[in-house]
Amino acid sequence: MSVRSCLPWPDRRLRMPAADVEAVTDEIRATWADMIDTMEAMPGVGLAAPQIGVGLRLAVVDASSERGQAIRMANPEILHASVELREHEEASPNLPGVSAKIRRPRAVTVRFLNEAGEVEERDLVGLWATSVQHQVDHLAGRMYFDRLSKTKRDMLIRKARKLAL
Repeated sequence: MSVRSCLPWPDRRLRMPAADVEAVTDEIRATWADMIDTMEAMPGVGLAAPQIGVGLRLAVVDASSERGQAIRMANPEILHASVELREHEEASPNLPGVSAKIRRPRAVTVRFLNEAGEVEERDLVGLWATSVQHQVDHLAGRMYFDRLSKTKRDMLIRKARKLAL
């Protein structure tokens, strides 16, 4: 398929909640394929459709070391999150050059429509769980740095602006 451009922060579309996917169609599958190509080109471990300007609740996640294991999700929702937290350095192609340590649940159970259009539930742990939570945030119009204190968030955005000059 093709690598798509990621919207630059602070594009307003990154703050808009994405719309539910009514059905998994060939067009949705083609968007997932583009998202996987884009994720691989970054390289990253996940991507949400709003990051490339598509306002639908679509996400892909691939935290495998060998790659090629992407989970394609429509309308993902987290059903359960572990009490145990895990800290990970997170970043986004929408705000390149900066990252921050974010604490999120170490494990989650996520429900979504899969590539066949069927409801699927998966238990994800570690980087897989972190990535799916990061993507679900994007689908709700939130960025990873929204989880930081106001001071840390402002410093991160200032640093990103300086790098962009």
